[in-house]
Amino acid sequence: MYHAISNEQLTEAANEFGTPLYVYHAEKIRQQYSKLTDAFKDHPTRFFYACKALSNINILKYIKSLGALLDCVSIYEVRLGLLAGFAPSDILFTPNCVDFNEILDGVAAGVRINIDNISLLEQFGNKFGNSYPVCIRINPHIVAGGNYKISTGHIDSKFGISIHQMRHIERIVKTTGLHVQGLHMHTGSEIKDIDVFLQGLDVMFGVAAHFSGLDFIDLGSGFKVPYKEDEKETDVVTLGKKVAAAVQEFEKEYNRPIEIWFEPGKFLVSECGSFIVKANVIKQTTATVFVGINSGFNHLIRPMFYDAYHRITNISNPEGPQRIYTVVGNICETDTFAWDRVLNEVREGDFLVFHNAGAYGFEMSSNFNSRLKPAEVMFADNGFRLIRKADVFEDLLKNQIWEK
Repeated sequence: MYHAISNEQLTEAANEFGTPLYVYHAEKIRQQYSKLTDAFKDHPTRFFYACKALSNINILKYIKSLGALLDCVSIYEVRLGLLAGFAPSDILFTPNCVDFNEILDGVAAGVRINIDNISLLEQFGNKFGNSYPVCIRINPHIVAGGNYKISTGHIDSKFGISIHQMRHIERIVKTTGLHVQGLHMHTGSEIKDIDVFLQGLDVMFGVAAHFSGLDFIDLGSGFKVPYKEDEKETDVVTLGKKVAAAVQEFEKEYNRPIEIWFEPGKFLVSECGSFIVKANVIKQTTATVFVGINSGFNHLIRPMFYDAYHRITNISNPEGPQRIYTVVGNICETDTFAWDRVLNEVREGDFLVFHNAGAYGFEMSSNFNSRLKPAEVMFADNGFRLIRKADVFEDLLKNQIWEK
């Protein structure tokens, strides 16, 4: 059963492994995966973990142990997946704007290929004909997602082949004999309204009518997770029932069973993650009180890049009086995590925790300002296990070529 990691345990981890520190709660991942499998039990549904959210190989191995499959967007994610023990047939490879040679590398690895470009689709058909099955990513022209930067299904998106290019797709399939095994769409992230998925499914039913012998329709993901206290996650239970009913009705017309696939990333790992930092300085100005921490957007870029909200708690002084702070990082840029945030009184040396930091936290980190990347720790069986060492200075020079 899932129990949150206590403040005392997080403090122990910070003291043992140092800060900044990413901590991932394995049982929270299990809980989230169980929510999905339970919600979609009324119809054959498969879940491919979108590992771009968090690709530490220990996380991949753990998610594989739960029964999930793997969604990859680069050939290197594919190689990580294979190394983690995923079978090639359990990996879906959906690259974007890549050279055809990367597609060929995916074929050589034996994974499932998902193509979202007319040019690459034609090259693939000319080379493989019907000898290697393919999935086609469709752009349904549906605007969805919590931020324009993570909306991927609108008309100006670089992702997918437009539904208005069906005639072109059909000509390629007919002339090359391409074996189209499935159809794919993904409209964005942080989708609250389940009707967006149902609208997309209806579009995919219309596209599916152009192909015989499809095995699956992949609806991508984008399930909402709650970042703020008053937010709720996507109602996957209701969605599961409505998807099952819609697909079962479509199967009567299509005369063939169709699996539904999803690619949850953030939904599985966001809430498992805690990012622990230390308050370096408390700086009062004429306008505000700054808490300057020992991290920056080089470790957690989402607040600066997406204007994302992360709940922050002071685990060193959880009962202290509430005060208003602006939380900033140690990077030589405007590096603000939170404006005018109410926190229990912060003192220099206190540990602060950013919640919901499992997805696109460490994964998008960098060595900007020649700062070192933090360690990663997994919490399982009521104990902490180091799954990535923190950088040391020598890591900054690892691939540089220089003369002493």
